[in-house]
Amino acid sequence: MTNNANSLAATVSKTKNKLHPRNKHKNNYDFTELCSLTPELKSYVFTNEYNNETIDFSNDEAVLLLNKSLLIANYGLSFWDIPKGSLCPPIPGRADYIHYLADLLKETNHNKIPHKETIKVLDIGTGANCIYPIIGTSQYHWEFVGTDVNDSSITSAEKIVQQNDSLINKVEIRKQLSTHSIFKGVIQAHEKYDLTLCNPPFHSSEEEATKVSHRKRNNLNKNKKTESTLNSPLNFGGTSNELWCEGGEVSFIHKMIKESRLFSSQVLWFTCLVSKKEHLRTVQLALKKANCTQVKVVKMEQGQKISRFIAWSFLSADDVSQWQAERFNK
Repeated sequence: MTNNANSLAATVSKTKNKLHPRNKHKNNYDFTELCSLTPELKSYVFTNEYNNETIDFSNDEAVLLLNKSLLIANYGLSFWDIPKGSLCPPIPGRADYIHYLADLLKETNHNKIPHKETIKVLDIGTGANCIYPIIGTSQYHWEFVGTDVNDSSITSAEKIVQQNDSLINKVEIRKQLSTHSIFKGVIQAHEKYDLTLCNPPFHSSEEEATKVSHRKRNNLNKNKKTESTLNSPLNFGGTSNELWCEGGEVSFIHKMIKESRLFSSQVLWFTCLVSKKEHLRTVQLALKKANCTQVKVVKMEQGQKISRFIAWSFLSADDVSQWQAERFNK
């Protein structure tokens, strides 16, 4: 192996090792196993000049089949598919969010992760892929409610649940009937949730989302011999509600914070991904004005990419102790 190849292999290893310690995707992909589970993937696998098996991560069909194989291999699925044009998520990064949420509950529960079916999680904008409920039920046995405003996404997510025994009776998909609401109309009066999570629409317009997608794809095609071809975190596709909204992610998160106050006693931790570091300050100011009792920013690293989510709670210390006794330590 040449010095360049050695350097690349070391870089890829370092990249994967930055994932959460419990992340199943810390090692390079085993394409022999993945192709045995999804034979259609085989035609997209090739050996690059560094003698590493990989796929062309700018090819949507190849990425879709890779995701399908990863979900079958690691999360107990027998079926997974999404409609053409839907967001095809980077699974290692999505898994990281779930594992760091487990750590958040661990911090709230005397350093013990509650691996219990009494834990209930609300996934805002679950999408056609239903990715967070898939990973969360498999890794921690949590129950999920996934919501979406898009009929096609609802139909796809429901089909994924119905076609997999591991998800039946653990994941419920609910239609959000109002495009102006996030929690209202979804959280019912008698319900409590230990976590909410959300991958918000990052962009403020279709034009902005398209430009970013084209730039990522062009950069990937220009650098096919780099580490990104081995384990790329990029994804393509996505419907309007998945990728953009008026005002972008800051506007969406501000609306989420404002609405979360209405359900302050029914949720232990509200959380949301924040794509841009420069947005944190305005989000934190909004949380301060909302009189939250706790606010945390959790950083996640996937190779050279750094992502983060913000978490907030309205519960007092006494409320949290009672929550632990009732829901974590039965």
